[in-house]
Amino acid sequence: MDPKIRRYAARFVALLVFVLLVWRLGKYFPVGAGGIQDYLARFPKLYSGLLYILLYVIITFFVWFSKDVFWVVGAVLFGAFFSALYVWIAEIINAVILFYLARSLGRKFVEYYARARFGDLDKKIGCLNFSWFFLLRAIPIVPYRFIDLVAGLTCISFGRYMAAVILGSGVKIFWIQYILAQVGVVIFRDPYVVVEYFLNNRALFYLSLIYLLLVIVVTVKFRVKLKR
Repeated sequence: MDPKIRRYAARFVALLVFVLLVWRLGKYFPVGAGGIQDYLARFPKLYSGLLYILLYVIITFFVWFSKDVFWVVGAVLFGAFFSALYVWIAEIINAVILFYLARSLGRKFVEYYARARFGDLDKKIGCLNFSWFFLLRAIPIVPYRFIDLVAGLTCISFGRYMAAVILGSGVKIFWIQYILAQVGVVIFRDPYVVVEYFLNNRALFYLSLIYLLLVIVVTVKFRVKLKR
């Protein structure tokens, strides 16, 4: 094997090991909402907001499943608007880091070694227009970490992807933070409280239903586009 290809393969393996490790960290290093909330509540709102963003970026980078805890804590402490703003900023930072991590460790391997098998798919994803990236970031069922890593492995330009991240993420984030701000940390004890909230707020329920239907349509069209 060409030494260059061997080096690219080693980097790609390192990326896979990293992903597997952080995937498992959530089980062994659980992040509790109470501890984070109590710690942030000690500081004035401005400082606690900045600290929230810093902790969000650092902790969720290594413990991916802790993101849900931060979203709930942020909604309770800062309300729907400011928590959405802070999560949005933190997710942009994480997107930049993960995109470049995948781009630097795995892109060359995909480009040179896996081109025969995945080259066509790589080209299709890289040639998608801005609206598709925007909708992918707005879909509530697609994990951000997965999108960031996959984007970094393909030929998507950084500028086009980040434009979609900046504009598309806010739609999903504000929708979720608005709901979490209403139900609070009780969602950890009784997830059914979300259903009760929707039943008592029919307007939001119908808007959310329309949003989810649009997401389904977009997902189906996205799959059809990739198969062409």
